[in-house]
This record gives sequence, structure tokens and C-alpha cells, in this order.
Amino acid sequence: MDAKTTPDAKRAAPEPLRRPSREEAEAAVRTLIAWAGDDPAREGLIETPARVTKAFGEFFKGYEEDPAEVLDRVFDEAGGYDDIVLVRDIPFFSHCEHHMVPFIGKAHIAYYPGQGVVGLSKLARVVDLFARRLQMQERLTQQIADAIEDGLAPRGVAVLLEAEHHCVSMRGVQKSGVSTITTSFTGVFKQDVAEQNRFLTLVRGR
Repeated sequence: MDAKTTPDAKRAAPEPLRRPSREEAEAAVRTLIAWAGDDPAREGLIETPARVTKAFGEFFKGYEEDPAEVLDRVFDEAGGYDDIVLVRDIPFFSHCEHHMVPFIGKAHIAYYPGQGVVGLSKLARVVDLFARRLQMQERLTQQIADAIEDGLAPRGVAVLLEAEHHCVSMRGVQKSGVSTITTSFTGVFKQDVAEQNRFLTLVRGR
């Protein structure tokens, strides 16, 4: 019997995630306010659960978006251009999945066109799509690179993220100004150190 069809495998299949109602989400916020030591019924906090729930809908809207749809239109005619395309200093914010505290920074993306080019704003949208989920910076970097690789079939992709994590600056060691840098390279960027250096030089060449 194939391992995928064994009774144990069927039992291990995860149940579909049930999304709580808005009312349940607001009740959870009231519980957290009370746990923090304040009164969720006082005047200044009475509307806070509704505001927090609405804000979460904005913070984490990336779960409802598909990167394939963002990158679905590739322009074949680019005047024969086949050199590096770089978009740098794309601002983003995300939330650490360990503490649900923000981390904020900039993304730098480059690719060598393969089958065509994409509108430059689409690269920023891909960053935003994955950033607006509970994240680790390492995973976020890889997801951006993978989505561009899958959507554009380029000759190479380079992604660099630099961000300050508020779970470091606001809690724990409480060290502000600490920057975390992560990278992901595919294709020619992964194969050729000179291409990596070119990318990093262009990013830093402000």
C-alpha cells in the first residue's frame, strides 16, 4: 500500500483551519486587555477590540493574496533588454511570528530577465504580500525569491532584506538600532560570486 494512502497518513492529515468570527476575535482582544491589567469596559478601551480586529485585517491581509496573480502579466517586449533589473529600498513591515511584534525595514530585489519583465510595482507588491503575514525574516526573504523565480522564470534572482526587529528593541535584551540582514540568491546570482557582488554594490551604491 502506498504510504500516502495508509490509515495513519489519513489520520495525520490536518483539519481545515476554522477562521474565528469577528465577535470571537474582539472577545479575545478584551481578554488580553484584562490580562494586561486594564479594564476593557472603560471609556478609552471600549472600542479598542473592534479597532484591533480591523487593524489585524490590514496587517495580515497577505494571507488572502496569491503571488501568482500578482506576477501573472509578464511583458515579452523589453527592447531586447537582458541586463540586471534592480528595485531597491522597498519599505515593508511585518510581524514576528514568535511575539507578534513588528519588524520594519527595506527590501532590495534584482533579477535577470528570462522570458520577459514585469511591472516594477509588482515586485513591491510581492514583498507586501508575504510581509503581511506572521513571519520570520529568513522565510520572508526566501518566499519573495521563490515567488519571483516561479512567476518570471528569470536567469537569476537576488533578494536582500534589512530590518529592525522590535522584539529585540522593545523586549528581551532591549537593544534598539540592531539591524538584521538576510539574502537569497538563485540562478546566476547563486552560481557566480561576481554577480552577488555586483548586486550588493548596486544596493549599497547610494
